[in-house]
Amino acid sequence: MTKKPKPTPVFQCEAEERAFWEEHDSTDYVDWSHAERVVMPSLKPTDTLSVGKNRRI
Repeated sequence: MTKKPKPTPVFQCEAEERAFWEEHDSTDYVDWSHAERVVMPSLKPTDTLSVGKNRRI
């Protein structure tokens, strides 16, 4: 990525965050070239994964 990512907004609730990501591309906010693949063998399909403050995937 040649440009610096935009700062990720602070969301008041999960619904606000969901609406934001439905309309925006994460490549504008995350430099995916630094991402690392992880394995989570104990994660069930119904589990919620928290990846940061107010961020769940």
